[in-house]
Amino acid sequence: MNADIKLREEMIAMGRSAKIAAFELRNERHPAERREGLLLAAKHIRHQAQTILAANLADLERGRAAGLSHALLDRLLLDEERIEVMAKSVEDVAALPDPVGRQLSRWTVPSGLDIACVSTPIGVIGMIYESRPNVTADAAALCVRSGNAVILRGGSEASESNIAIHRAFIEGIREVGMLSCTVQLVHSTDRAAVGLMLEGLGGAIDLIIPRGGKSLTSRVVAEARVPVIAHLEGVCHVYIHAGADPAKARAIAVNSKMRRTSVCGAAETLLIDRGILPTIGVAVFEDLAKVGCEIRGDEAVRAVFPDARAASEADWSTEYSDAIVAVKVVDGVEDAIHHIEQYGSHHTDSIVTEIKWAAEGFLESLDSAIVLWNASTQFADGAEFGMGAEIGIGTGKLHARGPVGAEQLTTFKYIVRGTGQIRP
Repeated sequence: MNADIKLREEMIAMGRSAKIAAFELRNERHPAERREGLLLAAKHIRHQAQTILAANLADLERGRAAGLSHALLDRLLLDEERIEVMAKSVEDVAALPDPVGRQLSRWTVPSGLDIACVSTPIGVIGMIYESRPNVTADAAALCVRSGNAVILRGGSEASESNIAIHRAFIEGIREVGMLSCTVQLVHSTDRAAVGLMLEGLGGAIDLIIPRGGKSLTSRVVAEARVPVIAHLEGVCHVYIHAGADPAKARAIAVNSKMRRTSVCGAAETLLIDRGILPTIGVAVFEDLAKVGCEIRGDEAVRAVFPDARAASEADWSTEYSDAIVAVKVVDGVEDAIHHIEQYGSHHTDSIVTEIKWAAEGFLESLDSAIVLWNASTQFADGAEFGMGAEIGIGTGKLHARGPVGAEQLTTFKYIVRGTGQIRP
């Protein structure tokens, strides 16, 4: 049989199985069973930690041989601590209130009809992601908690890790009687598998969520024939206002950029008010340089910090995912907002200031999914928002913005109760 035909048949079969699992999960599984299944999945991830680490080592060795960047290898890396965080994240999702069946609103109309808006699962989620193997567990947990079946397609660079994590997760949910096809993993590394998912697998997939680099997300947005929740880039900013507390400014700038440079919430551009450039600005530059961050600045920055490289126009819109930061001097809140709106990606942006009116103006005017005051951009994370985990950060305007957790993986329906009404 032709390989393309075989792959298509296999993928279509996965879609059919996922539809069956979604129906079973929505109608035959009590929320307590979904919760217990996740707790058991977390237990199996812990018990199989050494197997997962061995699989991850194989992926890392293959990645180094292929010349993957330091940032990509960091995203790929698992160790005992990260596996524990992964298992704990699954448990945190299990502990969330059930997002399904929530009565969002209810009212009675003049005809006497009782109308309720109630949350319900979306159905079948297609998750396409790169590098980070922990997404396998996070996505699976969030989908199960929200009553959705999921088809996972991870990047080839993490294939062995994904398979090991998926196997452990499935063993957990099967203990409570859930179907194995509730969480399916595409083993094929053929890019055609992604194309088939974007087509919707014969109507099986209700929503696609990509998580990865710009090229992957751009392809998904361009080719998908089903709805998509995505962000193209994480060009995040920290704006240090003239009214900033120096200690807060220094700590937030360094943490936003350097805590983990590979995450999408890492700051890529630093904006500094002109009046504090020689004082707080220089102190921040020295702090960043001490921890190995390359600074690319405009002329004003280079005048007070000669070690900075000259920033180009492209630097203002670049997601480095590395220890590099672009720095620009601005003249107040409006100038900072104008820069972010022009060059940012509507992901996450932070202002550092002790002046409330300046902060409130920034928070209200800036059209980003996440806007912070006196906090690191690295808080752009579902777990930090109390969601247990996240399946991605949505930067679009519809359905979900910011961290996409279990609640955001539900839609709603109207339940209308009557007493025999007919319409005249």
